[in-house]
Amino acid sequence: MRYLVVGAGALGGYFGGRLLEADREVTFLLRPGRAKALASTGLIVKSRFGDLSIAAPPFVLADGIAGPFDVVVVGCKAYDLAETMDSFAPAVGPDTAILPLLNGMRHLDELKRRFGAARVLGGLCMISATLDAAGTIQHLNDLHGMVFGELDGSASARVDKILADFSTANFQSRATPLILQEMWEKWVFIASVAGLTCLMRASIGDIVTAGAADLNLRMVDECCAIAAVNGYAPRPPSVERIRSGVTATGSPMSASMLKDLERGAAVEADHVLGDLLARSAEDPQAPSLLRVAYLHLKAYEARRAAAK
Repeated sequence: MRYLVVGAGALGGYFGGRLLEADREVTFLLRPGRAKALASTGLIVKSRFGDLSIAAPPFVLADGIAGPFDVVVVGCKAYDLAETMDSFAPAVGPDTAILPLLNGMRHLDELKRRFGAARVLGGLCMISATLDAAGTIQHLNDLHGMVFGELDGSASARVDKILADFSTANFQSRATPLILQEMWEKWVFIASVAGLTCLMRASIGDIVTAGAADLNLRMVDECCAIAAVNGYAPRPPSVERIRSGVTATGSPMSASMLKDLERGAAVEADHVLGDLLARSAEDPQAPSLLRVAYLHLKAYEARRAAAK
C-alpha cells in the first residue's frame, strides 16, 4: 500500500521512518521549511530501539500531490487540522483510508465532515518523542506503538492490509474492534495529566509531593465520569493504571502540553480539555477541576494572543 505521512516531526517522522526502514512505500507531506531541512540533514531518529538515518526520505509538498494514496496518516496538532486537511485533500481518493493519530474525538467529526465517514479510521499512538533544535527526532521512552481500527468495530480488508505492513516495522502495532473505547481511555489519561500538570505547572511527582494527590484523583474521576456518560466508561484495568500513574511518588511525568505552555507555544486546550468538558452531562458553568484547568489554559491563550 502507498502511504502518505503528513509531516515528518516527532510523530510522523518516527513512524514514517520506521515504515521506510521496513521497505514500505512511504511519502512524507512536508512544508517547505521541513523539506529544506531534511534535504540537508536527512531523517534522523535516536531511539533505544535502534537509531535510524535516511539520507533522502521521499517527500512531496502540498501543491505537488499528483493523485490519491491508499492511506493518509495524520498526526498534526489539533489546532492545525483545518489547514492540514486542505494540504492533503488531493491525496484522498474514493478508496483512501485516513488514519488520524490525534488525541480526543473532535478531529473524527471534522475529518468525517470533510472526507466522508467511510474514509476515516480510528487510531492512537503511544510514544514520547520530540524534535530537537537540530531537527533530530529524539525518542524519549520505551513505548512506540500504534493501535487502529474501523470506527464501527467491523473487520475490514484495509485494516488487515495496514496491519500486515505495520507488523514488519520496528514499532508495535495492533488492530482492534474497540478503537473508540481505547481512544476514550487514552483521552481520559491525556486530559487528566494535561489538566493537572498545566494547572499546577509541575510534574505529577511534584504535585504528589505538595500533598495534592487527592486533586489528581479528583481530576481522573471527573474525566472518567464524562467518558461514562458518553458510553465509554474506562475499563477497570485502565482506570487503575491512570490512578496509579497520577499518584506515583517522584514521577517525572508531565504532559507535552505543559512543555508547549512553558515555551510560549500554542496548546491544544480546546481539543483535549474543552471538548471533553463540553461532553459532560453537568452544567458547563458548574465548578469542576477540569473546568478550572481548561480556563487556566484559555487565559494563557488570551495572554499569548495579546502579546502578539
